[in-house]
Amino acid sequence: MEEKVYTYDTGEVTVTYDSRRCIHAEECVKGLQSVFNPNKRPWIQPEYATPEEIKDVVHRCPTGALHVKRANTGEEDQAIPARNTISVNPDGPIYFRGNIVVQSQEGDPVLQDSRFALCRCGASGNKPACDNSHKKIDFSASSHIPRAPFSSDRQQEKTGEGETLILKVMKNGPLLVEGSYQIYSTTSQPVNSSKTIALCRCGGSSDKPFCDGTHKEIGFNG
Repeated sequence: MEEKVYTYDTGEVTVTYDSRRCIHAEECVKGLQSVFNPNKRPWIQPEYATPEEIKDVVHRCPTGALHVKRANTGEEDQAIPARNTISVNPDGPIYFRGNIVVQSQEGDPVLQDSRFALCRCGASGNKPACDNSHKKIDFSASSHIPRAPFSSDRQQEKTGEGETLILKVMKNGPLLVEGSYQIYSTTSQPVNSSKTIALCRCGGSSDKPFCDGTHKEIGFNG
C-alpha cells in the first residue's frame, strides 16, 4: 500500500491528505467547504476555520485519507472510537473504524489508524486499500451480511471497547479480522462479535463479504 501525502500548514494546525487513500466520499466538502473546496487551489485551506472545526470534519473521512495535527502539541488529533466497527458498503468497500492495525501476513505493521477502507472488488491499484476501482469495473455486491458465521460465537456482547482490531492481509488471499467488533450494513442488523473472520478481497466470492476460497481459483494477486 503506497502513500502520496500532501501537507497544508497554518502554523497553528496541519492537515495532511493522502490522495492514494481518498475515494472522494466528500464528507469533508459537505462538512466544511470553507476549508475543503475542490474548486479552489490549494483545495485545502485550513486557515479558514478553527482547529476544532477542522478536526470534527476530518474525523468524518471514512478512509483515513485526512489527518490533522495541532502545532502546540505536535500530536495528531486522532479520535479513536470506543467501539470497533465494520460497515459493509453495497457495490463498494468495507469501512473500518476503531483502534485499527493493518498487518502483513507475517504480522508486520502496515498501517495504524482509526479509519480504513478495504478494497473488496479486487481491482484496486493500492491494495489492500480501496481506490474507487469498484466504480470503474462496475463491481456489484450486496451489503447483506450472513449471520451464519456468527451463530456459534459466545461473545456476541463484546463490541471492541478499548481493544485493538487487527486486520491481517493474507498474501493473494483474504483479510483476516481479529478482535472484537460490531459488523453491520444498510441491509443487515448489527452483530457484535469477537469471532475471527476472513473477508473477501478478490471480488469473486459467492459468500460475500466473506471469503470462500475463490481467490485461489481465479489466481488473485494482491
